[in-house]
Amino acid sequence: MGKPANLRRVSETEARAFAGSIRVSPRKLNLIAQSIRGKKAEAALAELTFSPRRIAREVKRVLESAIANAENNHQLEVDRLVVAQAFVGKALIMKRWHARARGRGSRIMKPFSNLTIVVAERAEQAAKTAGSESKESA
Repeated sequence: MGKPANLRRVSETEARAFAGSIRVSPRKLNLIAQSIRGKKAEAALAELTFSPRRIAREVKRVLESAIANAENNHQLEVDRLVVAQAFVGKALIMKRWHARARGRGSRIMKPFSNLTIVVAERAEQAAKTAGSESKESA
């Protein structure tokens, strides 16, 4: 018999990739996620490649995974992919102690984050050709 198939979490023209427990705070990771939202996949990869932030390498890996999922699993065209969504969530927080003066201690929080990137195939090609034809006829 077997289990029923899982429903897709994204539409037919989208693919997603997820990375859990990335060792960075959600606030810092969201800065990088904001910088690639809405951009073409090629432009987002270029921006992440030359970003000075340490976590940009991990975000680039997740974006490359989403692009590979779109190409291999969902047969989407790579040249037309756009970063539709990039969102960050909290994961666990490791709590550590740091010895301080007079026998006291202070807390050190080591947060982790989750990252999900959704790439979508945009349908601008048809819209551009329709728009250029209407301009020529006017």
